[in-house]
Amino acid sequence: MLNQPIDDRYHYGVIARALTLIDAEGGTAMPLEDLAARLSMSPAHFQRIFSRWVGVSPKRYQQYLTIDLARRLLAERHTLLDTAAESGLSGTGRLHDLFLRWEAMSPGDYARAGDGLTISYGWFPSPFGEVLAMGTERGLCGMAFTAETGREAAMADLSARWPRARLIEAPEAIAPWITAAFAQAGEARLHLIGAPFQIKVWEALMTIPSGHVTTYSDIAGAIGNPRAVRAVGTAVGRNPVSWLIPCHRAIQKSGGLGGYHWGLPVKRAMLAWETARAEADGAA
Repeated sequence: MLNQPIDDRYHYGVIARALTLIDAEGGTAMPLEDLAARLSMSPAHFQRIFSRWVGVSPKRYQQYLTIDLARRLLAERHTLLDTAAESGLSGTGRLHDLFLRWEAMSPGDYARAGDGLTISYGWFPSPFGEVLAMGTERGLCGMAFTAETGREAAMADLSARWPRARLIEAPEAIAPWITAAFAQAGEARLHLIGAPFQIKVWEALMTIPSGHVTTYSDIAGAIGNPRAVRAVGTAVGRNPVSWLIPCHRAIQKSGGLGGYHWGLPVKRAMLAWETARAEADGAA
């Protein structure tokens, strides 16, 4: 399980490279010996590290990285958002296994494009490659995965959302929230900075349980705009806080993955990782 210190960069680096190699095979399983050799490790040592971080063996994980993953999730783990809301997952209470708190910026503050805000940022490891994280004194306001886009594009993307904010490199200011985000322990805080419609969509995303998916049309219905599927898709794509606001759990009604702002390989890896952990926890 992912409950180790965030600064264990060696293990995070191994897992990030392993996920990239597995994903590059497009659903074709790699023998454990081949995968370990590509990482210059013994099969036994690699399997121990991989199972420690992902929660399942490399062989089992690869079963979730098939091209029909989204269709299987839609058939087996499709969440209707009204049901999720009734179970108490929505609102400003604790979400995501009771470790996440959030608040939204007022529309007036959003219109000022971050004027008067100081945003700290830093680069952190994760199971899905490097993350650029940004946060105000109230909580995380941005998380971007750089494996597909690169550092420069990720920084340009997030900083352009709040052009009048003051950005300072201060990873220590947000590190505890990042630790909580990936370890699912402690408390992660979010400061949602977006337009009112976007925040409604992001609220809906946060009601989707880990290991499950919903559709863009379901989200549109849940926020009271059943015909606004295209606008919902745009708002999902503009989510600045990947992972904690789980836009990767929104897929097309047809069973297609849809898009992902930080690259479809990252989205597929996230869905497979969460599905594997959910099923492993269920079996336990």
